[in-house]
Amino acid sequence: MIMKIKTLLTLLFACAILVLHAQEYPKREFRGAWIQAVNGQFQGMSPQKMQETLISQLNILQEAGINAIIFQIRPEADALYASKYEPWSRFLTGVQGKAPNPYWDPLQFMIDECHKRNMELHAWINPYRAKTKGTVSVAGNHPTKLYPDRFIEYDGQLYFDPGFPENRAYICRIVKDILERYDVDAIHMDDYFYPYPSPGKTIRDDVSFAQYGTGYANREDWRRNNVNQLIKEMHETIRATKPWVKFGISPFGIYRNQKNDPNGSQTNGLQNYDDLYADILLWVNNGWVDYNIPQVYWEIGHPAADYQELVKWWATHADNRPLFIGQDVMRTVKKADLQNPNIHQQARKMQLQRSYPAIEGSCQWYAAAVVDNPGNYRTTLTRYYHRYLALQPLYPFIDKKAPGKVRKVKDIWMSDGYVLFWTAPKAKTEMDKAIEYVVYRFKKGEKRDIEDASKIVCITRDTFYKLPYEDGETTYYYVITALDRLQNESKAIKKKIKL
Repeated sequence: MIMKIKTLLTLLFACAILVLHAQEYPKREFRGAWIQAVNGQFQGMSPQKMQETLISQLNILQEAGINAIIFQIRPEADALYASKYEPWSRFLTGVQGKAPNPYWDPLQFMIDECHKRNMELHAWINPYRAKTKGTVSVAGNHPTKLYPDRFIEYDGQLYFDPGFPENRAYICRIVKDILERYDVDAIHMDDYFYPYPSPGKTIRDDVSFAQYGTGYANREDWRRNNVNQLIKEMHETIRATKPWVKFGISPFGIYRNQKNDPNGSQTNGLQNYDDLYADILLWVNNGWVDYNIPQVYWEIGHPAADYQELVKWWATHADNRPLFIGQDVMRTVKKADLQNPNIHQQARKMQLQRSYPAIEGSCQWYAAAVVDNPGNYRTTLTRYYHRYLALQPLYPFIDKKAPGKVRKVKDIWMSDGYVLFWTAPKAKTEMDKAIEYVVYRFKKGEKRDIEDASKIVCITRDTFYKLPYEDGETTYYYVITALDRLQNESKAIKKKIKL
């Protein structure tokens, strides 16, 4: 009996260690970073300088384990890509409508460079904002010039009036054009829907409300429905055009305060639902978005918006779709850990994030801050939290069929070394096609567990892997799997090799 109890305790301890290891080093985790343009960091840069800057950032981010880049391509109804409908952005060339010289396409460049590094590229658009405060003139083909009656002015900025159905159709057309011409992995929207409230300012949507608001008890419900319709139509557009492309939202960090809604969070701040007319939970629960990254930028212990409270709230209420947490790098390193004032809050925040099964990753605001490494934030990601490579989370509601197994695995001596080759699996459709491959390595006698992230030596788009040959005396087992566009993983093929 005692032996049975000891055996049971040993098994339980082993299981606990495996669970802890999986939490510390998950095999699948979204590890994103936002690269914004609206702050003017690229404005007026020569194409060569901007390309060099982006390549440098991507190299450093790749080393830090970042596996997805959210790149801003449409800040104000303009484009950091070759749009068929909207002018080149002033945040790229300094003058709206002026093409880059020498000519290049930043979106295509970023797709190519991210995919070289096995990163996803999420194309980030701002749906409604049409002119920021710093924009003094707009190009002749800007939509505010072409359709002036479809915009509202608010606090020195211009916005597409969400109340007009033709505006929803226009924004969907912009997204469809991007999808048809670019191999993006996702379309991404941030927190700008109806404008952030400004004291004493009124949203002047009387015309659209008079025309389309019949049947609504109040204007607030009508505004929410306008945004709901855009999200629903956007989701339908993406699915109909390229069904493997994901649609993600990065809302403001508070859905509703508990004082306004019993199901809200114990917070006291601006609210998506009431102030921005963005009903995030409706979109999540109706399956209109494929992932959600609330911007939980505050510190643990913030009096109005406590990080710990909000992470728990989102994990409890928004788990019908993959949930990631938006992290503010600079605010995190400037705030001391409440239990250990000698360190900042990165460790505590990561521990909280990974303690909830509903949370499948995080996204760093902003990429350049990660690169700059304040408070050794990036160093800690590299050495600990992102120590091992990670696949993307699964999206079974889009597709859960795995690709076929790799074929014809061979180890061959080449002029530049010992190389493991394989052939892509056969595929009938784009959704079945293998896009990437995972290479695992195990020692002789070691359990070949491909759920162990520490055994991943490479995630690649190539169909070969250069082997680290030593003296030919040590036996290893290499295991190769294929990944489709949604990172469904095939069955494994193993190869015994002496290195």
